[in-house]
Amino acid sequence: MIKQAIDRILELAFPNINTINGRNFSDKKLVQIDAELRASSISMNTLTGLIDYIKGQKDFKEIPYIVQIVSPIEVRLISSLDADRKREVLVEVTAEIPDFSYGRFIENEAFIIGVQSKFLDENAEKNDKPIVLQFAGNVKAGTVAEYGDTGVGQKATIKKGAVSMVEAEVPSPCFLMPYRTFTEIPQPMSSFIFRVKDNERLGVEFALFEADGGAWKNEAKANIKEYLVEALKEFNNITVIS
Repeated sequence: MIKQAIDRILELAFPNINTINGRNFSDKKLVQIDAELRASSISMNTLTGLIDYIKGQKDFKEIPYIVQIVSPIEVRLISSLDADRKREVLVEVTAEIPDFSYGRFIENEAFIIGVQSKFLDENAEKNDKPIVLQFAGNVKAGTVAEYGDTGVGQKATIKKGAVSMVEAEVPSPCFLMPYRTFTEIPQPMSSFIFRVKDNERLGVEFALFEADGGAWKNEAKANIKEYLVEALKEFNNITVIS
């Protein structure tokens, strides 16, 4: 108890500052008190909300600001450097996107529902969504192992018509457009490895593995920047960066 009391007294004492070889040293850690006050950031979920916020504030036409595209699902509105050489984050925008378990095998029905509801139908000439759904909806359990897997391609039996069956290759790689960024901008199309396996307990399972090395993220950020630059072109003091 005595030691704790002494330590507490020392903590409350004023710091001693000594000069050694022209440099100042303190026996306590000092925390600088900022000259500027900063507000907590506002949370949003859409780019439209950010644009409306900026256009509704008169002071945005006088002071420089930065709109930073952090990722395909995150954008921040930041002030210029203040007297403390710090920036204030005024708005943080986080996209609400549907969750899909990439890189994990999913049972048949859940996979079909996920692809139907969380992937777009646009760009029909290149979009393989109908092919993936047709294969997933008609594959016969037990036939993937029967035909084997080369590590590059797979084969299985699928239904054709009411009663007949045919051998078919799994459509892989395939091109799809899932919801992965803000809905105000075009969703990037990218390639996926489509894999199938038989599960003795759950039946046929499917998985989609991203196969573009993350290039879709750069495309999404470029689309966000283009959208915001156009929407905020009346503000010469706002810089959009990604």
